[in-house]
Amino acid sequence: MIHKEVTIGVSARHIHLSQEHVELLFGKGYELTEMKPLSQPGQYAANETVAVVGPKGTFAKVRILGPARKQTQLEVSRTDAFALGVNPPVRESGDTKGSASIKLQGPAGEVTIEEGVIVAARHIHFHTSDAERFGIADKQSLRVRFAGERGVVFENVVARVSEQFALDMHIDTDEANAAGVKNGDKAEIID
Repeated sequence: MIHKEVTIGVSARHIHLSQEHVELLFGKGYELTEMKPLSQPGQYAANETVAVVGPKGTFAKVRILGPARKQTQLEVSRTDAFALGVNPPVRESGDTKGSASIKLQGPAGEVTIEEGVIVAARHIHFHTSDAERFGIADKQSLRVRFAGERGVVFENVVARVSEQFALDMHIDTDEANAAGVKNGDKAEIID
């Protein structure tokens, strides 16, 4: 039997911007600059941040993840959503139709996105070779055991399979705090 171990990455609140919104917030022709690479090939934490303003609260410096995407998407935890005063759905990244609205402020301007705020569904990125080795299909719902001091089984973990991905599990800060998980901890895919 194959031991199906995966490293956990804890995702704090962050935003993906379209190039149009990068330019509205930072100025015409502006390009994001890389602060540090992320676990997924070609993805990075940018030096730039924006303020996000909700009906009840504001986060002054939300990290932008690059490169620019087709559409703007803010990913928050449920606790963040309460603080902002929004009610985003739990969704896979990119599935923003009918999601919550938010105002974004940058050094060169501001924009209100009518939809785009989500609580990211917990998921595992699989390179196709890892998915084949583990017998995992794209979009499969998985159960993953973390055996730490506050051990937990994460249900409904979405498998995301692509040649562009590197093996890595992503949960948000609420999930990590509840289970005592920190970046780099290991978990086991149990089915």
